[in-house]
Amino acid sequence: MAYQFARIEIFARSDKAGRTTDFIFNEVTRVPSASVHVQSPKPPEIVYGLDVDALRTLHDERAAAAKTPRTDKNGKTTFKAIRKSQNTLAAVVFSHPATMEEYRASADVRGDVQKWERASIDWLREQYGDRLVSVVRHVDESHPHIHAYLLPDDAEMRAGRLHPGYVEKNAVVAAGMLPGEDKKALDKRANRAYVGGVRAWLDDYHQRVAVPAGLTRIGAGKRRLTRAQWHQEKAQAAALKQAVERAAVVEAQGRAYVERTKRKAAAIKADAEKVKVSANRLKGVGGTVRAVLDGARESSLRESVRQEYAAEIAAAKATVEKARAEAGRERNSRREFEKKASDANYAFRQQRQRLIAAQQEIRNLSKALAAALDEPAPTPTPEGMTP
Repeated sequence: MAYQFARIEIFARSDKAGRTTDFIFNEVTRVPSASVHVQSPKPPEIVYGLDVDALRTLHDERAAAAKTPRTDKNGKTTFKAIRKSQNTLAAVVFSHPATMEEYRASADVRGDVQKWERASIDWLREQYGDRLVSVVRHVDESHPHIHAYLLPDDAEMRAGRLHPGYVEKNAVVAAGMLPGEDKKALDKRANRAYVGGVRAWLDDYHQRVAVPAGLTRIGAGKRRLTRAQWHQEKAQAAALKQAVERAAVVEAQGRAYVERTKRKAAAIKADAEKVKVSANRLKGVGGTVRAVLDGARESSLRESVRQEYAAEIAAAKATVEKARAEAGRERNSRREFEKKASDANYAFRQQRQRLIAAQQEIRNLSKALAAALDEPAPTPTPEGMTP
C-alpha cells in the first residue's frame, strides 16, 4: 500500500484561470473540452446524493438567489446579489493508491477500495452534514478515486467557510494585527494558520479513514526516506490495517455476545417475574385458591386436598341436612335428632379443621417457594452433584 491522497478546493462561477464551477461540472461529467487529460473517458458513477446535472442546477439556483448585505455611508443596509467571482462550490478529491489494473484483477483490492470509499463518505457526512450534496466515482484514470461536492447553506453562499484552511486564515485576518505587527507579518501568520487548518483536516482523515485502510500519512519522497525505510513503513501500515480489521471483528463479536446475553437475561428476568407473581398470589387463603386454579403445582395441591377431604365434607353436610329433614318428621324424637345433629356438626367441624390445616400447609409451601426464589443456586460438588 502507499500514502493517502486527499484535497479540497473551492471554486467560483467566474475565474481568470478558467477553472469555474461550470468547468468543474463539465470535467466530472467528462465533457471532452474539460477532460482532455483522460485517454478513454467514461461517465461518472453516482455514489451518494445527486447526479452531476442535478448538482449543477441546484448550485446555480442557490448562487443566483444568494445575497450579500451592503451598508452605505448613511448606515442603510441593502442586499445585493453576490459577485460571480465569489467562491460558491467546494470540491473534495480522494484517491486510492491501488492501480486500476489491480482494482480490476483482484477481488481483495476491490473490497479494500470499497471499504475505503464508504469510510471516506461517512467521514465527509460527519464533517459537513447536509452540505455534502453529491459524491461520484471515476474509474477511467490511473487510480480509483471519488469526487465529493459541498454547497454552502448560508445566505451568502460562501464556500470558503467549508475549507479548513480558509476558515483558520480568515479567523486570523478578522482578529487583526497583534501589537507591533505589520500587514506583512499578519499575512504570514494567516498563511501559517491556513496550512495548520489543512494539516489538521488531513490528519483527522488519516486517523479516521486512511489508517484502517492501511495507508500512510505522507509519501516517501517528501520525507526523503530510503527505499528500505519506505517499504518498512508500508509494511507497518499494512500490519496496522490488519490489526484494525481484527479489532473490528472482535468488537462485532463482543457486541453480538452482549446482545445474546441481554436477550437471555431478559428471558430469565421475565421467567422470574412470572414465578414471583405466582408466589405472591399464593399468599392468603383467597390468593391460594386463585393460584391453585392458575398453576400446575397449585392445581395438583388443590386436587389432592379435594380428593382427600371433599368426600368427607360432603358426607358431613348430607348428614346435617338429613338430620334437619328428620326433625320435621320426628318432632317427638327431638333428643335423638339433637344427638345426631350434634354428632354430624362435630364431624363437620373436624373435617373443616382438617381443611384449614391443609390450607396452612399450602401457605407454608408458598413461603418456602418464595424463599427459594431469592436463594442462589446450589454450588456443584467436585463430583458434579449439588450438596
